[in-house]
Amino acid sequence: MEAIANETAQELLSTLRLPEDYGYQPFIKLAETENRYLRDLKINLQNALKSDHLSAKETALLGYAIAVNNKNATLQNFFNTLAMEQEASETEIAEMAACASLLAANNVFYRFRHFMGKESYEHMPARIKMTIMMQPTVGKEFFELVSLAVSAVNGCEKCVTAHEHSVLQLGATEQRIFDTIRLTSVIASFDRIFN
Repeated sequence: MEAIANETAQELLSTLRLPEDYGYQPFIKLAETENRYLRDLKINLQNALKSDHLSAKETALLGYAIAVNNKNATLQNFFNTLAMEQEASETEIAEMAACASLLAANNVFYRFRHFMGKESYEHMPARIKMTIMMQPTVGKEFFELVSLAVSAVNGCEKCVTAHEHSVLQLGATEQRIFDTIRLTSVIASFDRIFN
């Protein structure tokens, strides 16, 4: 495949550390038509990766968890590399994959309970093992913050509400939560264009 001439597209490829001949069709369509949305994507990512309330390491780890949740290998590679550059350990990175996996189960389960609204389901035990939440390597507050973000992506209202409450109880500010969700939403938009 031929390299893309669109300058903004090239900048995005460079930022994400992708080859010039990257060929995912939605990205190619936007690049070949010189679509203005590529500039929005570039600015959104630049803005989301800078936060006064999340460290660069936390940003990379959160990005990795969302990429794992969305099964996006391109973004997994980008955020894994970024996390390692920010001195995240292999254990911390792996814990983000575990968080995404655990929340996939929880989000389905608790969404079902919420949608059904039946007292009988509320009293049946979940029997979903969640020991990783007790003493996460990344710390309880950040693990809950990532759980909140994954739950938001997966659309589990009950989970979002519960994790937001937990994160606040653990000392997070609403601004930290807001920056987390903003970054998460930008990653979700990239998931549609880069895969």
